[in-house]
Amino acid sequence: QVHLVETGGGSVQAGGSLRLSCSSSGWSYSSYCMGWFRQEPGKEREFIAGIASDGTIKYADSVKGRFTISTDNAAKTASLEMNKLKPEDTAMYYCASDDGPQRGPPDYRGLRYIICEYDDWGQGTQVTVSS
Repeated sequence: QVHLVETGGGSVQAGGSLRLSCSSSGWSYSSYCMGWFRQEPGKEREFIAGIASDGTIKYADSVKGRFTISTDNAAKTASLEMNKLKPEDTAMYYCASDDGPQRGPPDYRGLRYIICEYDDWGQGTQVTVSS
């Protein structure tokens, strides 16, 4: 089981920036996914951004162009750079991982991309954006 610890949350005014970091340990496989989710009270957890060891990166439409996910492959740490923050970005942010993810069927070029199914979670870090 992968152990994840998030740091970097806090309070910021609208238009500001924050950087979240996620340190990890306990991996069993070299291939991986690391991602960020967020959750507001009373709402479902929402996918924000994810990155796989094959280089695939995905973002939710709500954060495209404002948030950037990155990883240090050797240390398996993940960061989320958040710019142009809005009050609606206020939430608890969670780091998540998939250790040894499966690959999907081959595409027309014969490439099989990683499919991320996150099953380990950090404790979360609060981000509050004031207007």
